[in-house]
Amino acid sequence: MPAALCLSPGSWETAAKDPIPHSQPQPGIMAATALKPLIAVCQLTSTPDKEQNFASCSRLIREAAQRGACVVFLPEAFDFIGSNTQETLSLAESLEGAQIQRYAGLARECQVWLSLGGFHERGEDWASTRRIYNCHLLLDPTGHVVATYRKTHLCDVDLEGRVSMKESNFTNPGPEIVLPVSTPAGKIGLAICYDLRFPEISLALTQEGAEILTYPSAFTVTTGSAHWEALLRARAIETQCYVVAAAQTGKNHERRTSYGHTMVVDPWGCVIAQCQEGPGLCYAEIDLGYLRRIRQEMPVCTHRRADLYGRVTVLKKPPPP
Repeated sequence: MPAALCLSPGSWETAAKDPIPHSQPQPGIMAATALKPLIAVCQLTSTPDKEQNFASCSRLIREAAQRGACVVFLPEAFDFIGSNTQETLSLAESLEGAQIQRYAGLARECQVWLSLGGFHERGEDWASTRRIYNCHLLLDPTGHVVATYRKTHLCDVDLEGRVSMKESNFTNPGPEIVLPVSTPAGKIGLAICYDLRFPEISLALTQEGAEILTYPSAFTVTTGSAHWEALLRARAIETQCYVVAAAQTGKNHERRTSYGHTMVVDPWGCVIAQCQEGPGLCYAEIDLGYLRRIRQEMPVCTHRRADLYGRVTVLKKPPPP
């Protein structure tokens, strides 16, 4: 549903006169919106060429910073998309490698927070497993890595004649959900792509205070055209969070094409920003007052019947002995 037709609480009477979504600035009211943080969400076509990908990402990050964005979101596989498993493993790096250091430098240069969607990480167990992690990093404006989430749900699907993928052949599943991180835009909960199909992780993050849920992704055309927007809007509605989904788009290599449709969904389930075809950026203001109003007027969190079906929570790791 287009954003202009998605009506937020209290807007039914005024929608016909004013179809502009609540988060879009209008002439004459800049003073009223100036305090709302602006986020930028990137859409990319990553290839096996890491240098080309970095050049594309750095250009978008600098453009977003010039527009005043405080957080810039990159999609899954922003670093590269390999044409086969062997190439993917050979191109992967550790978090201490040159690639993440370059992004840390960009965060410092542009004075922005960076959500680095899904980085192909050689973890500490690389030597023994020869498998990588799909790692979502959050960097602050000093270039410091403040959070690392490793994808917990791996995409192993076989849709006959359409899509066949087995991420677990070369990727380790992440061991834990990471608590939301406070940023100038709000408290951000980290997830990646296929995690979108599991509402438990979004509910757990919301229980821990998340206000923005992130799903950097590389959906295929088959699954994206069928489920992408429906899933993103569902996660936003059931958690009453903003949902930010940076996406891969177009032809990544000869055997891979991504769906695109990078978007931001507000806590009422309205699509308030979306990229069109090709690489680029979309922007959205985060209105936490609006979020709190929705949660107050429809307090679904307090209506849950934990006595009937339990409570979804983030399991805390036991302290080391």
